[in-house]
Amino acid sequence: MKTSIKLTALFLLASVSVFAASPVKVMTDGGASKEMVTFSSLPSNKGLDIKVNSPEASKAIVIVYNKDGEAIFKDIMPKFKTMEKGYILNQLEYGDYTLEVTANHQTVKKAIHVYDDAGKKDFFIQQ
Repeated sequence: MKTSIKLTALFLLASVSVFAASPVKVMTDGGASKEMVTFSSLPSNKGLDIKVNSPEASKAIVIVYNKDGEAIFKDIMPKFKTMEKGYILNQLEYGDYTLEVTANHQTVKKAIHVYDDAGKKDFFIQQ
């Protein structure tokens, strides 16, 4: 019983800290990319930067699912035409995940694979 309580508390703590996110940055130049959702690595290479360029102001929803299809993280970006936000991924367990970004009634899904790279946790995003 104590073990299951400890594991539950540990999982809850880990899931809260997995996605320590940077604040949303609203881009005033209208965004350079013509794609609605673009992904890039954060400079520290520990996370992912998501940019959303919408033709009209709308909220963007970011959800990460585990390999069993269970949502393990959900974030709602505020209502703007163009926004950018970084997500730290180095606290995810090794394995496969699905990243889903929905904005302006369109959804983009990407597969994320977290793996061990010579003793260092790294991730790969399917393009």
